[in-house]
Amino acid sequence: MDLIKIDKGYNNYPFLLNQYFNEHASCTVNAIGNLDLLQDKPLAVFSSSKCPGNIILRTYDFIRQLRNRKVTVISGFHSSIERECLNILLKGNQPVIICPARGIEGMRLKPEYKKPLEDGRFLFISSFTEKEKRISAERALERNRFIAAIADKIFIPYAAPKSKTENLCSELIKKGKTILTFDSEHNRNLLESGAAVIDIELGPA
Repeated sequence: MDLIKIDKGYNNYPFLLNQYFNEHASCTVNAIGNLDLLQDKPLAVFSSSKCPGNIILRTYDFIRQLRNRKVTVISGFHSSIERECLNILLKGNQPVIICPARGIEGMRLKPEYKKPLEDGRFLFISSFTEKEKRISAERALERNRFIAAIADKIFIPYAAPKSKTENLCSELIKKGKTILTFDSEHNRNLLESGAAVIDIELGPA
């Protein structure tokens, strides 16, 4: 599919980027796929790679529920847990927004992505340029802030204490973003920072 360039100020530019970043919002956003998915109030998913086993299982169960309810999910799908979440979502037919921490111009699409793209339920979107091809820790953080700006709410199943994910959570809460997590002793740091409990049976509390 063709690359879509969206310049700041145009109607299809994600307005939440302006609201979140103000004058620092990216001048151009690149996309491949169905831009209408940005209007679906997507739920973002972030997680630390190293995660307690029971949290991992609860996360996968919850992602299956999102898949069955056709909830639009947005993520970089970079950590091992996030990648498995994408594998679960690929088995359904709900919308998915993928945000690589690199430019997407000339990006090679995996075979399993082509059908969802053709069906209009996949979107790749990035604020990085063609020259920014390599993933770095700095770009991953910038990408996650980009995702958070677009997302309606953010689900963080686990953020290790003093991790980049925990720091991002605190930053997003201060900016007024709704952070959701499991009610678990493992997530005491998130809950004390202001994250809300998500009910795995009923969805966001």
